[in-house]
Amino acid sequence: MIENIRNFCIIAHIDHGKSTLADRMLQLTGTISDREMTEQVLDSMDLEREKGVTIKASAVRMVYTAQDGKIYQLNLIDTPGHVDFGYEVSRALLACEGALLVVDASQGIEAQTLANLYMALEANLEIIPVVNKIDLPAARPDEVAEEIASLLGTPTSDVLRISAKAGLHVQDVLEAVVHQIPAPQGDPDAPIKALIFDSHYDLYKGVVAYARMIDGRMTASNSLLLMATASELKPVEVGIFTPNLKAATSLSAGEVGYVATGLKTVRECRVGDTITNAAQPTAEPLPGYRKVKPMVFAGIYPIEGEDYSDLKDALEKLQLNDASLLYEPETSQALNFGFRCGFLGMFHMEIIQERLEREYDLDIIVTAPSVEYEVLLRDGRVIRIDSPADLPEEDEIVEIREPWMKIQIFTPTEYYGTVMDLVTKRRGIFREQDYPAPNRVQLSFEIPLSELIVDFFDHLKSRTRGYASLDYQFAEYRPDDLVKLEILVNNDPVDALASIVHRDDAYHKGQAIISKLKDIIPRQLFVVPIQAYAAGRVISRANVKALRKDVLAKCYGGDITRKKKLLERQKRGKKRMKMVGNVEIPQEAFLAVLRHGED
Repeated sequence: MIENIRNFCIIAHIDHGKSTLADRMLQLTGTISDREMTEQVLDSMDLEREKGVTIKASAVRMVYTAQDGKIYQLNLIDTPGHVDFGYEVSRALLACEGALLVVDASQGIEAQTLANLYMALEANLEIIPVVNKIDLPAARPDEVAEEIASLLGTPTSDVLRISAKAGLHVQDVLEAVVHQIPAPQGDPDAPIKALIFDSHYDLYKGVVAYARMIDGRMTASNSLLLMATASELKPVEVGIFTPNLKAATSLSAGEVGYVATGLKTVRECRVGDTITNAAQPTAEPLPGYRKVKPMVFAGIYPIEGEDYSDLKDALEKLQLNDASLLYEPETSQALNFGFRCGFLGMFHMEIIQERLEREYDLDIIVTAPSVEYEVLLRDGRVIRIDSPADLPEEDEIVEIREPWMKIQIFTPTEYYGTVMDLVTKRRGIFREQDYPAPNRVQLSFEIPLSELIVDFFDHLKSRTRGYASLDYQFAEYRPDDLVKLEILVNNDPVDALASIVHRDDAYHKGQAIISKLKDIIPRQLFVVPIQAYAAGRVISRANVKALRKDVLAKCYGGDITRKKKLLERQKRGKKRMKMVGNVEIPQEAFLAVLRHGED
C-alpha cells in the first residue's frame, strides 16, 4: 500500500548524533535484535566509526506499528555527512519526501546543517526539527529549539527534544515521521522509473545499485536500461535493506530497495542515473543527474618501489566502490612510479589515503594537493592541467584560470574579525553576511580553491576554538596572475616539488621551502645550491655547505707552492664531481615540504 510508505532521511552536521538516532529507530521498530546491535549499525567502515561521520550512504527498511494501530513501512536513507559528498546527499534527498533535521543541543546550528537544510527545502521535503543530546551537561535545548524555530518559521513547541543515546523520546520522532511526512506519489502501472542514489560493488552480484522506485514495478526478470550510461542489464536480484541485503520478489512505486546489476564497474552505474525498462522506457530521465568531477588532485607514490603493483591493485579495488576516485599512472624523477589521483575534496583524499594505509597495508607518500587549472594558450587552445609539471612554458601562455569557490562560514559573532582576517589573507573576497540566530553570523565569501585545500579548515578551527563550521560549492574559473614555482637542487628541477602559486606569494612560499630543504638535504663533497625559480628568474637561494676534506694534513712545513698545488687539484676535482655528481633527495625532504604549510 503506497499510502502507508514513508521515505525520509536524517540531515545533520558531523557528530550531531545522526547514526545514533538511526540505531535507536532500528531497535524500537524491532528491525535489529538487541543481540545483533552494535553502535552505528549503518556505518560499516571502521573509519566512519572513528571519525564520527558517515562516508557512504546506506538505507534500511523498518516496519512500524503506530499508535493509531496502522502498520507503516519506513525507509530511512542515511546520507553522507561531509561537504565533499554534497552531490550524493542531493540525490539521496530526492529519494525522500521528508527529512529529520537533527541539531546537537550543546553545539547549535552549524554551516553544514544549513547547507543540507537548504538542499532539502529546494527538494520540497517536509522538515521535522529535532534537538538531540538534551541529556548532556552543556545542553541548551530551549535556546537551540528557538534557533531552529526562527530559521524554519515554525513554533518552538513543534521542535522535538530527544536524546538518541539514552533513547529519550525517540518514539515521538517515529510518530512525527508517520503523521507529518507525506506518502510517496507514483503509479505502479506506469513504465519503470527509479532513481539510483548510491551503489557499491559486491564480488558475487556485481554493482549493487540503491534505488528509489518512482513509478512502475520491478522484478528480477525485467530487462533494464540505465539512461545516462545507456547500459542494458538483466538484474541478478532485486531486494530490500533490513539493513543487510534481503532478496524480494519485486519493488513497487514508492519503495526503496536495491538492484544487483551484475555490472563489473561502478562507472557504468552512476549515482543520480535513472533505471527504466529496456523494452518500454520512460519518456524522460529524472532531472539533476551529473557526472561528479574531482576537484583536488595529488600524486600517490609507494615509498618502496616494489609496492607499485600492490598500490595499483588497491586503487582498482577502491574505485570499484567509489566512482568519484580517478587515477592514472604518473612518473616522477624524484619519486619514481606512482599515480595521479583525483578526489572530490580534502576529506575524500584523507579517507582514500587512510584506507590505502590501513586496509591494504601500504606505505605511501602523497604529494602536495593541487587543483585543476584552465590554461589559455597563444594558439587559442584551452587546456586543463592538474599537475604543475604539465604547465607549458610561460611564453606560450596567455592566461591561467583557477577554480573559485563560494564558501559559507558559520561562527559565533565574537570570532567575526579573526575569520575575516583568515579569509582575506588567502585572497578571499567578502560577499555578504547574515544572522540566522542570536550571537551567530553566517559569512559568505569567494575564495580560490587552491587556498582552501591546504590547511584552511585547520586554521579556521584553531582560530575559532572549534566553533566555526564551513560549507563550500564551486563557483567558476577566473583568470589570475599565477606562476609556476619550481625548486632546483644542484641546478636540476625537482618535479615533485613544483607548484602553481600567485605571483605575490611566490617569494614567501619559495623561501619557506628552501629553508626547510637546506637543513634536510645531506651534505656532499661539493656545494649544493638550492633555488626557487618563478617567472623566469631565481627568487630565492641557499647553499648546502660542502663536506671538507683536509688535503693539507700531510704537509708538514715545506714550500707554500706545494700547498697551493694540492688545494688547486682539490678545487678541480670538486668542479668535476659537481658536473657528474648526483644529489639524492631523501624522502623526509618531500614530507617536510608537503608539511611546510602546517607550521
